[in-house]
Amino acid sequence: MNIRFLLMVGVWLSCISFSRANMPDHYMYHQVASGEPVKGTVIGPDGTPIAGATVKSLSTKQMTTTNEKGEFTLPATDGEKLMITVVGYSDQEVTVSGTSLKVTMTIGNSQLGEAVVIGYGSRRKSDLTGALVQLKADNIRQGVTISADNMLQGKVSGVRIAQSSGEPGAGVDVFIRGVGSIRSGSTPLFVVDGVPLSNDNVSAGSPDLGMGSTDAKNPLNFLNTSDIETITVLKDASAAAIYGARGSNGVVLITTKRGKKGDPSLTYDTYVGTSSVIRKIRVLTASEYRKALPSPTFDHGGNTDWQDAIFRNGFIQNHNLSFAKTTATGSFNASLSRLDQNGIVKNSDFNRTTARLNAEESFFDNKRLIVKMNLTASNIDESGIPNGNTAGSDGQFMMYALMANPTRTIYDSTGKYTNFNMIQLFNPLYVLSVYDDRTNTFRVLGNVEATLRLLPGLTYRFNLGLDKSTSERNTTIYPNVTDRTPQGEYVQNDLKYLTTLLEHYLTYNLAIQKHQVEVLGGFSYQKFNAAGTAFGMQNIAAQNAGVPPMYNPGYSGTPISPSGYAQENELQSYFGRLNYNYDNRFLLTASMRADGSTRFGANNKYGYFPSFAAGWNLTRESFLQNVSAIRSLKLRASWGQTGNQEVPNKITQASYSLSTASGYYLDGTNLVNGLVVNRTANPNLKWELVEQYNVGLDFELFRNKLYGSLEYYNKTTKDPILNIPSQPLSPTSTVWANVPGQIVNKGFELTLGSQLISRKDLSLTVDVNGSTLKNTIKGLPVSQLFSGSISGPGLSGVTANIYTNGYAAGSFYMLNHLGYDQNGKDIFSANKQIFQGAIPTFNFGFNSLLRYKTLDLGISFIGQTGGYLFNNTALELNINNLSTDRNVLKKYVDAHANLGNPVTVSSLYLEKSDFLRLNNLRLGNTFTFKQLPWMQSFNLYVSAQNLFTITKYSGYDPLVNTDKNANGNQSLGVDYATYPAAKTFLLGATIKF
Repeated sequence: MNIRFLLMVGVWLSCISFSRANMPDHYMYHQVASGEPVKGTVIGPDGTPIAGATVKSLSTKQMTTTNEKGEFTLPATDGEKLMITVVGYSDQEVTVSGTSLKVTMTIGNSQLGEAVVIGYGSRRKSDLTGALVQLKADNIRQGVTISADNMLQGKVSGVRIAQSSGEPGAGVDVFIRGVGSIRSGSTPLFVVDGVPLSNDNVSAGSPDLGMGSTDAKNPLNFLNTSDIETITVLKDASAAAIYGARGSNGVVLITTKRGKKGDPSLTYDTYVGTSSVIRKIRVLTASEYRKALPSPTFDHGGNTDWQDAIFRNGFIQNHNLSFAKTTATGSFNASLSRLDQNGIVKNSDFNRTTARLNAEESFFDNKRLIVKMNLTASNIDESGIPNGNTAGSDGQFMMYALMANPTRTIYDSTGKYTNFNMIQLFNPLYVLSVYDDRTNTFRVLGNVEATLRLLPGLTYRFNLGLDKSTSERNTTIYPNVTDRTPQGEYVQNDLKYLTTLLEHYLTYNLAIQKHQVEVLGGFSYQKFNAAGTAFGMQNIAAQNAGVPPMYNPGYSGTPISPSGYAQENELQSYFGRLNYNYDNRFLLTASMRADGSTRFGANNKYGYFPSFAAGWNLTRESFLQNVSAIRSLKLRASWGQTGNQEVPNKITQASYSLSTASGYYLDGTNLVNGLVVNRTANPNLKWELVEQYNVGLDFELFRNKLYGSLEYYNKTTKDPILNIPSQPLSPTSTVWANVPGQIVNKGFELTLGSQLISRKDLSLTVDVNGSTLKNTIKGLPVSQLFSGSISGPGLSGVTANIYTNGYAAGSFYMLNHLGYDQNGKDIFSANKQIFQGAIPTFNFGFNSLLRYKTLDLGISFIGQTGGYLFNNTALELNINNLSTDRNVLKKYVDAHANLGNPVTVSSLYLEKSDFLRLNNLRLGNTFTFKQLPWMQSFNLYVSAQNLFTITKYSGYDPLVNTDKNANGNQSLGVDYATYPAAKTFLLGATIKF
């Protein structure tokens, strides 16, 4: 009904538009009635119309502004001089000759004229009122960046990227302005070419075959980063509220490359490189181990560095071919790419093939109808290692390597892998030899967008999108001599995911003298379908005894009962936005979105998310117009509300199951299954609500020698969703409900940049960003919630994180380790204490680009302070390993710790996560060949990534966050034997034809 109504309105307005096509401009746009009217058009250097440009007569002082098509009408006579000004472009003076003018503006030494992508449209940077940052891919695509979220590392203040694993293609955690939820995660909404993506997994996870289950890979790794044109981060509620129920953690808008004006271009990008582990964990060497042993019982005579044994020099190569062309009526851009990466741990590989086509064509008079199509297809093949974050005291692969006795050998005297003959500790290379984990994921993302100009200033847009993926994961552990599924097992997990999107929206632009108004209103419907199945075999045939089970599951063994699931949810939304600009001085933005979701209760199906923002361009005021040092100064303030709907489906509804344990023999002979209530219904459940205030100041000083912004934000999550104890007489012990607590994130963000040198043959640009963060929990009705499950002997059910009032989310709760006594025994506090600091309080980045003639040198640093990590890896490498034929961290031996010290969760394993890292270093040179006119340029470069890290943290990487959630509460600041980060060296080239 809503779609039909919008289409009817569109057709009706279109008819009016055609009937009034010959109306004079002054019917729609105000003009001064004296003098002969001059009609003109103002365009940019690329031919695009410039709206909002001020056109002023230098003699009569009369003025007007251009409309959305860059057109203006102003009374003037021949010889009269007009001044055209617009933020971001150099002022242009023209002389009237005749009754028509066409003015081409030139870009000024400023960024304010740039078009910035926002939700459902774009705005000039000078007109923005919200806190958002747009990055161009040419400035952020450095080094190996398999997924788009990695490209944000160190580039945007208030955005922190933490690795969940260094494995190729693995997921990352993106935090925008802190942690705003206990259960629902902190991942922002990603929108690719106008299609909002779900944060659900699109590739299959692995089962637990004795070494923990492993997560699905990063859902963003399907996108070729070479195809990305811009990435825009919407940080405050004013910018993100247009996405309503999914904007609470911020929004990241990704646009892919399109054809540009000019000659057709053919570009070939390629790089090859090698990777190695960024650092090793300092366990005992063989000689050190022998000296530390209390007796020679566990000296096996070998000399093995087990980290060197499992690590390798990874190899990576990437090839990308793209072709772009424009015509008088449209454009297209096509690309084909291939990425192959061997991980730094043996048997871990990532291979991706992607193809993309973006096309645009216009129809009818003066491009009245524009149709765009974006299509991306990717096929990913990957192999993984048994490194599950759910492994308990049994450990997993990385722990096997770290705990392995260095006096053991890899192979025995017969050339076979040495059998450790131990419980819960095995030859890591032997484990790799009997374990096989392969995943294939095919994904297609595409949309068609049609834009129809109904009336001057009024356009209708239709957007139809689709996101479809199929994933198959085959995991096998062959019969082996360990106690990890010794009879062997094969499991196939299949996942299918489909999202469909339908959107209609109208946009109306009006320019009258100094007033510019844009009104947006629309409807969106998105449906999400997910289905998965699993089946397998136990007691399978020995390795190499027949066809591998992934190709012939029924070859041998005992079938495992198959399982499966299917889920569906829908989101129906109405949204609107008003942008008002008075004389480029005063700016106002207001938006509202209403979201209806099937995930929430019958009494709260819809949530409403408003926002308001205002901006004041101070440099448009008379008291600053003559201050040459200030090129631009804008004050912004905003308030808004967004939501978080990232909760399991159907949790508002009751759930039942049949159980023989609850059955009854009604006739005395036949058992009738009883009905068990698994979940208590709550029709009042609603969104988590995030309310945010933001005040910002944007500036450009000294002819762009200094530019940047300063922000203060206060972001509060209200009505958090928790699974809390239910009321007496409830059918279950817990119920999903909104509680009256709050999670407050507040802080300052600073971005500073400078074009220190700007000459023809020499330029130097420096950018720095930093952000503070204070996170506090308030008003929780429960005294404490726990998370951060700890793995280790005798530590089942033990946690490290606590959520409690007055402290930051994910603080640590444990005994305080006070040192050692004279016998090396641990000294602890009498009671557990709360330690804050899972979330770093300060993050920063430094980026610089130097260009000299054809040479370019780029450098990037990142860092953080004020945070702590619980080093679960160090806990498993505790001192009493020396009593059990296992290796230990050297620092415990150096501290003369007693071998009898029990494994206790304490501040002994709490370490600062402060670090400074040289994130990327790039040196390139661009060659041009006059004798080869068919080649535009040839850029050759070398690059180093993660070149060095300065930190006191003893683990592999201080920038890590292992998912160790407990009871669904997200964990923060726990590091458990994570696949380490890599140091990478690349040789690359970009050839443009």
